[in-house]
Amino acid sequence: MQAQYLAVTRLISQYFDGLYYSDAKLLSEVFHPAAHYVCASDGSLQHLTMDAYLPMVSKRPSPASRNQPRTDTIVSLEFAGPVTALAQVECSIGSKFFTDFLTLICLNDQWQIISKVFHYELRPELPQQDANQSPQPGA
Repeated sequence: MQAQYLAVTRLISQYFDGLYYSDAKLLSEVFHPAAHYVCASDGSLQHLTMDAYLPMVSKRPSPASRNQPRTDTIVSLEFAGPVTALAQVECSIGSKFFTDFLTLICLNDQWQIISKVFHYELRPELPQQDANQSPQPGA
């Protein structure tokens, strides 16, 4: 179980890096190609495939480019056997604070996110980091 835990937390760290740097290529490795992206925070269902979601990521200014402090946190991680896990994580992008429920599967010894169901709240944006401080990946 320790190896599974380390593999999943490493994957989640890559997920956080992909979001922070708006790195669609990295996120395409983290998400299964058939993954679902789902949100209803604004009162309507937003359901995207990876083909629709990843280009959106690559077009948006990254939090890193704005020196936004990282707020990445793994709140909980549960396993439902050797190839299925559920993670609750939090992060922020601009003025949006996200709570994500990530369902993960392991196929051919590779963990990937198969679904991302999330909620966001608008909050005041955190002040920028000092430009001389480099952000810590996966922080």
